Amino acid sequence: MTDVLRRGRASLAFSFFAQGATFALLVTRIPAIQDRYGISDALLPVFLAAVPILAGVGSVTTEQMVKRIRPSRLLRWSQPVVLLALLGVGAGDVMAEVGLALAAFGLAVGALDASMNMLGVSLQRTYGRSIMLSFHAAYSLGGIVGASLAWAGAHWHLALWVSYLPVVAVLLPATLAGSRWYVDGDAAPVAEERGGGTVVFKVLLPLCLVMTFAYIGDSTVSNWSAKYLKDVLGSSEQLATVPYNVYMVTTLVGRAIGDLGVRRFGAAAVVRLGALVAAGGFAVVSVAPDAWLGMLGFTLLGLGLCVLVPQTFAAAGRHAFEKHGPGASDAAIARLNIFNYVGFLIGSPLVGALGDAWSYRGAMLVPMVLVLVTLVYARSFAAQPDRYGGGHERPRTADVGRGSNGL
Repeated sequence: MTDVLRRGRASLAFSFFAQGATFALLVTRIPAIQDRYGISDALLPVFLAAVPILAGVGSVTTEQMVKRIRPSRLLRWSQPVVLLALLGVGAGDVMAEVGLALAAFGLAVGALDASMNMLGVSLQRTYGRSIMLSFHAAYSLGGIVGASLAWAGAHWHLALWVSYLPVVAVLLPATLAGSRWYVDGDAAPVAEERGGGTVVFKVLLPLCLVMTFAYIGDSTVSNWSAKYLKDVLGSSEQLATVPYNVYMVTTLVGRAIGDLGVRRFGAAAVVRLGALVAAGGFAVVSVAPDAWLGMLGFTLLGLGLCVLVPQTFAAAGRHAFEKHGPGASDAAIARLNIFNYVGFLIGSPLVGALGDAWSYRGAMLVPMVLVLVTLVYARSFAAQPDRYGGGHERPRTADVGRGSNGL
């Protein structure tokens, strides 16, 4: 039984890693994609917005599909589609081809994100202790690797498909091989009458808001950190590339040690601390007199924001499971995952509009306030006493050995 769980956890962590690398390879080469296909500055936001919108559609579809199909199967087949779509983005010749590739990427990534987190939450429930942050740490590590590979491709002036092909050639067979060890922690696809379609939205609403605010903060860093350092704090162009890399590294560090904090102090306390640290980071960025203090602020942002998203998925799955059973847990995660993309869509335009109309220093205070609102909802992350009288789920032996391949 222990070997089954260990293999399941390792294979799922690799899936998170692969997705982190894939997504980083896409978003960090957007200027090259724009140049390759001749996409105008006016049209580029349409392409960029279409991906998270279609990802939301994919997540909604996944909520319905998991009533009949195990999340492990959805993950097994959505990840290759995402990887092949990435290759398609780099290998096309005309704008229609990149549009189709990005559409496939968006739809598949919605199913991929939802099913990955479903498996992570169910595995955490089976383990009976916090492990969710470790999966997102693997995603952060993949993002660092993917961004580094993208930098190398840009530095050596490689064609997009030349940069993408080796990565896809390695990750595609590796994820397919690893998928045979995925573990569905819950017994079986659950019929709608067992709760898969009856998730109470008022229970999810606070967590949906936290997810949205966390991704507004994250997209602010990813889209505006370089411009802020260069245009507002007067750094060199080379130094302006550093904050996002620092943010990614501190995100990895925070997630790598975050599970220990959850086990010791509880999820609610970790979320409160993360929100306060992130808000402090935005405050430092807003008042920083120079680039070095600005980078300190972005460092704090990585340490603070990194815990919010994994704990939001875990809390949604836990509350839905306690009220309605495994089917409701998967439905809640798929529904919550939509607000990942909502935050991403809102964050960058919001800061840009405020920066142009007011000031970029002032614009940084808006995500700070939104992150602080998380403190109001922190109690939603607290574990409720389960049927055994404790604050955590006990591993259910009957479910532990049920992997995606029938182990």
